[in-house]
Amino acid sequence: MGFLRLDPMMVKLIITVLLATFLPARGGFVPIVEGLTTAAIALLFFMHGAKLSREKIIAGSSHWRLHLWIMCSTFVVFPLLGCLMVWWHPVNVSNDIYTGFIYLCILPATVQSAIAFTSLAGGNVAAAICSASASSLLGVFVSPLLVNLVMNVHSAMPGNGFEQIGKIMLQLLLPFVLGHIARRWIGGWVERHRSLIGKTDQTSILLVVYTAFSEAVVNGIWHKVDATTLGWIVVGCILLLAIALLINLVVARLFGFSRPDEITILFCGSKKSLANGVPMANILFPASIVGIIVLPLMIFHQIQLMTCSWIAQRYKKAGEQASSDS
Repeated sequence: MGFLRLDPMMVKLIITVLLATFLPARGGFVPIVEGLTTAAIALLFFMHGAKLSREKIIAGSSHWRLHLWIMCSTFVVFPLLGCLMVWWHPVNVSNDIYTGFIYLCILPATVQSAIAFTSLAGGNVAAAICSASASSLLGVFVSPLLVNLVMNVHSAMPGNGFEQIGKIMLQLLLPFVLGHIARRWIGGWVERHRSLIGKTDQTSILLVVYTAFSEAVVNGIWHKVDATTLGWIVVGCILLLAIALLINLVVARLFGFSRPDEITILFCGSKKSLANGVPMANILFPASIVGIIVLPLMIFHQIQLMTCSWIAQRYKKAGEQASSDS
């Protein structure tokens, strides 16, 4: 039952949430953890910049119709689905849960997993690299603006959207740009140690999650989120992903995209980034609600990995079957 297998990163996230639940950061330990978290986020985006290859981006950048739709799916279709869910409000749960769903919907696409699944399924890898990287970079600007456009969060957040973008540019974009500039000198080392870089990514995310959930536990998150609420989050994430996958599949076939491009659209247009979403939430939202805000994102992350893994395997088998028949 490979479809039901938990992603190792999800197991680590669950352990981190449990650790924060029973041993949350308190008192004098809080500023130490927050300082480590800020440094970890900077390192995370520095490494993302160092991994970004301009040659691969240029190779896939000419397919403008594909990239235009993926950006539309990521930053228009998904936010509309999130707003529809909040308007419909099918279950009586905390408003912070619905805010978390909207936040999930306005995030950029993943980079690593979108490219990996596209490659496994036989899709247009060069286009996937270009589109996923562009989505991640655009998200630094677009997601904070969408937060202010579709969420009523002004009263809970200091400053305005432009001030938030300034903070994000300083904490996320600047390390990203510096990392990309440094690629000239450290690019070879980064390519040779991709597994080590992956562990750095995971460690950074886990540290941010621990910090967020420590604050959330102190503020009583588990009094707001019971088993029924968790069940609703799972169902909501499944429905959201299913609708997004269906829309992307229909559009890809309706507009006559090739099979490799269809695969790229499916995986790049339906995924949301945990690596971008958790650090960004740490900047955009008050510390007291970050934990509950990112809960739908964490669950969606696992569901999208399981579902897209199964879809990629189906595409791969279909491609192998077509090759053997010919």
